[in-house]
This record gives sequence, C-alpha cells and structure tokens, in this order.
Amino acid sequence: MELYNEAIDIATNPKHARWLSPLFLATDAFLCAAIILRIPYTEIDWKAYMQQVAQYRSGERDYALVKGDTGPLVYPAAHVYTYNALYNITNGGTDIFRAQYIFAGLYMSTLSVVMACYQNAKAPPYIFPLLILSKRLHSLFLLRLFNDCFAALALFTAIYFYQRRIFTVGSVAFAFGVGIKMSLLLAAPAVGIILLQALPFKNAINSVFLMAQIQFTLSLPFLLENWLAYLTRSFQLNRVFLYKWTVNWRFIGEKQFLSSEFAIILLCLHAIVTAIFLLSRWTRPSGLTLPALLKTIFRPRPPLIQQRMSLNVSPDFTMTAILTSQIIGLLYARSLHYQFYAYLAWATPFLLWKSRMHPALIYAVWTAQEWAWNVYPSTNLSSQVVVGCLAIQVIGVWVGTSGEYADVTPTSEIEEHKNGHIE
Repeated sequence: MELYNEAIDIATNPKHARWLSPLFLATDAFLCAAIILRIPYTEIDWKAYMQQVAQYRSGERDYALVKGDTGPLVYPAAHVYTYNALYNITNGGTDIFRAQYIFAGLYMSTLSVVMACYQNAKAPPYIFPLLILSKRLHSLFLLRLFNDCFAALALFTAIYFYQRRIFTVGSVAFAFGVGIKMSLLLAAPAVGIILLQALPFKNAINSVFLMAQIQFTLSLPFLLENWLAYLTRSFQLNRVFLYKWTVNWRFIGEKQFLSSEFAIILLCLHAIVTAIFLLSRWTRPSGLTLPALLKTIFRPRPPLIQQRMSLNVSPDFTMTAILTSQIIGLLYARSLHYQFYAYLAWATPFLLWKSRMHPALIYAVWTAQEWAWNVYPSTNLSSQVVVGCLAIQVIGVWVGTSGEYADVTPTSEIEEHKNGHIE
C-alpha cells in the first residue's frame, strides 16, 4: 500500500516533474536519433524554402517575384532569415542529414521549454509522457523540417517568459514567432488581455509597440521594395487551401468546404467563442468585467491595486489563456494541414488536464487525436475526430476553469473600500 501511495504521489505531485523531466528528455533524445537514422526523410517544403532563400540571397526583395516549386513565398520575413541561416549551415540546403540534426536540436529545445512551462503551471507528472509520444510531432520536426517548428518554439518561449513575468523578452519571442508564421496571431487575444492585466497600461502598450516595431524592422527590406506584395503574401488572411490537403473539415464535403458562406460561419464562431472566453474567463485575475477592465485604460488603477491585479496573472492562467486562444483558432480554422499539429500536440495534454478530466479520459482523447492526425490522407472519420478533439479541449477548459479566481475581490471594490476607509 505504501508503494502504491508513493507511485500516486510521483504521478500527481508537481514537485516530481523537476527530476522526471530530464528522464523524459533523455528518452526522447534517443528516440529522435533513432528516427533520423532509421526512417527516410520526406521532401515536402524544404526544397521550396531553399529555392526561395536562394532568390533572396541573389538580391530579390519583391515578395511578388519570390517563388519555389510549391508556389510563391507566403511567410513573413523572420521565416526568410531563419531559413537563410539554415541555407548557410546545410550547404545550400543539400545536406539534409545535417538539417535533420539541427531540427532534432530544435525539437529538444522546444520540448525543454514546454516542460519548463508545464512545471511553472504546476501540471502533474502523469501527463508528461504525452509530451514525448507523438509520432506525428516527431515527423514534423525530424522528417519534414517545417517552419512551424520554429514558430512553436517561439510560442512556448513567449509563454515561459510571460510566466516568469519577464514581459519584454516574452513579447520579443512572440513577435519573432509571428514573423515566422502568422498562425501565432491566433494567440494574440490572450496575449493582449494578459499584458493589460499584468502590467500598467503604459507598459502594456509599450510591449505592443515593441512587437509592432520588431515586425516592421524584420520586414523593412521587403516593404521598401513592394509593401503591398509583402503584406498580402506574408499575412494572407483570405488564403484558401486545397480540399485534398485538409485535415479538419473534410467530412463536410468539398462544395461546402470551398464556399464563402462556410468561411464566414467559421469566422463568426471564432469571434463568438473568443469573446465568450474574454468575457467569462480571461479577465478573472482582475476581478473585473471586460468593459470595466477596458476603462482602466483611461482611468489607471492606483499602484497597489494594479500590483494586486498583476499578481493574480499566474503562470497557470498565462499558459491556459494563451493555449486556449490558439486552440480556439485551430478549431475554427477553415483548413488545417498536418504541420499545424506543431501548435497542438504540446498544448493538448495541458488543456485536457485543465478540463479536470480523469487521467484515463485524458489519455483516451489524446490517443484519438494522435490517431486522427496520423491518418494520411485524411478521411471523413479522421477529420471528425480532429474537430471533435479540438472541441472537447475548448469546452473542457471552459467548464474546468469555471471555479477559478472565484474568490478574487474586484479591484473596484478594493479601491472603494480603501477610499471609504481614508474618509
């Protein structure tokens, strides 16, 4: 019985994650090496990335003219700089083996940051094995070399520094991630509301300006050459993916998938669900409604009140809000491709835990999701499972966090009490 209790304590007590994480990392390092040595590399986008970088290196700065075998360049400037560095290291992109080991290092670095984020949020060790077991995630990093891998590192790096309350570094990481791939903009609503509650308004605005300045600086050479082509290509909000590649909405049929009505419905649902979380969950550290919180922009709280509100923005809340915002965006995305799993795989165990599911259900949902993302090409059933698992996470987090911050005293009441006491 004592051994059983000790095992339960190891599985559920967050303090054990400190010594268990290195064991998981070491295990995954061996797994990465085995995958690279035994499983053939699959060419998808790497060659096109290198072709586009070669044109950049030859002096081309007009996004309208930069193309590769898979089509035009459709990623922001940080993507170009990142793969330009890889071009140098991998002999013009020809040394695939070296590139794979670089991505193995990228994978291990991202996993280390993810585990650190989980520890900061005091997640239980029993969900940590799910962080190293994804076949699809290993494939994206080690066998496909997608740019989403760098964006995923930037996302979790931002979460880590926001958790540690080093907001400037977190904002730099988030901005660089957006500069690699605009998919990270899905987390922007949560990032904004976190900054607004954790920092005085002036500091929060400075963080937003910093992120904008980083984007402007990274993109300046391309903006000067053809600003319209850069903005419409790298942040192409109306981009339509081919039905044959979709992972999520295949089950609705191609005609409905390609219809503008369906796109509008998804956009509206995305906005509505994000608004629900903004109104009912993401402002809770302040103890204020969203309208009341926005009023603090024009009527800042006294320093003591602001500090109390800021301290309520915990590492747990920060990670939950940002990952939930990202997952809401994925749920209502018109089309997900397999590389989007880079943003999902390491978010799912945490969000399922936040839903307060039984561990057996957490593992069951994770397994179903992993199966669905490994079906190629996607089928009606696999796409239904993809959407269903995303919906379970969004609904689960909303239900599971219903009681959090219920005891937070609204800062307006604290201020009124203080003023009344002074009088």
